[in-house]
Amino acid sequence: MYKVEEITDEKGSFLVLKKADNTSEARISLEEGGRLQELIFKDVFLIKEQPNFNYKDSYASSILFPFASRIQEGKYSFRDEEYQFNLNETGKNALHGLVYNQKFELITKEENTNFCSVTIAYKEINESVGFPYRYEIYATYALSENNLSLSLKIKNTDSKAYPFILGWHPYFLSDDLSKSCLRFKSDKKIEFNESLITKKVIDHKTEEEFKIEDKQLDDCFILNSDIIEFNTPNYQIEISTNKIENYLQLYTPKGFSMIAIEPMTGVSNSFNNKIGLQVLEPNKTYSITWNVKLKNN
Repeated sequence: MYKVEEITDEKGSFLVLKKADNTSEARISLEEGGRLQELIFKDVFLIKEQPNFNYKDSYASSILFPFASRIQEGKYSFRDEEYQFNLNETGKNALHGLVYNQKFELITKEENTNFCSVTIAYKEINESVGFPYRYEIYATYALSENNLSLSLKIKNTDSKAYPFILGWHPYFLSDDLSKSCLRFKSDKKIEFNESLITKKVIDHKTEEEFKIEDKQLDDCFILNSDIIEFNTPNYQIEISTNKIENYLQLYTPKGFSMIAIEPMTGVSNSFNNKIGLQVLEPNKTYSITWNVKLKNN
């Protein structure tokens, strides 16, 4: 049996999806953008809060909307209008969207023999700085013994169309990151400037087995498939999506044995370079699902 626990304490409001024997569990922070704080499969932590790794700096497991990564100087134009986001990256750029620090509300939950799930939502009824549109974002987390899915649905509740991309920012642990590797198909990557703003797309044949070793990563790849594998000494997972056009950001924070494996539908500065950028018309919706599947342990 799988259950959903609702917890409120001095640290905030949380939802815990768990198997009855506690061997599989997912913990969601409602007050931090509906992010996934912890993920356990078969008693092994894949995602876990780390000391001295503050969420306000790491954006760990945050949902990224209406943009992921950076907007250069927070400026963009859309349909002949100029816009300016707040600059939340040391006053230089706008970083990681507008919902990562919003409070989500529980909409529905389901408890079952083989899985449990919750749907949470944030509804923007005001015009945000730099993004004067109303929208609703729904996140559905579903947990089973070997699988966690995150399904996002965006609804345009405004009278005007708006641009957007979506991303997710989870950090995965490894007992030994230097002996871990990724597998994904890509023959193009993004070339950044010194501020991690997209300069151009370049040809880059990625090796079949992408070994992390001692690399300090902050790289973005254009994927040719919808599957990413991550293999560590103590677990192997597969991250997949139901969309065809996908981008992958990889980041290794110094001093931590973990890696951010970030699936995205666009790239850094997408509101200006248009790479992956989509437009959502009034009363329309856009949906995407990302799955994390334990392959073996």
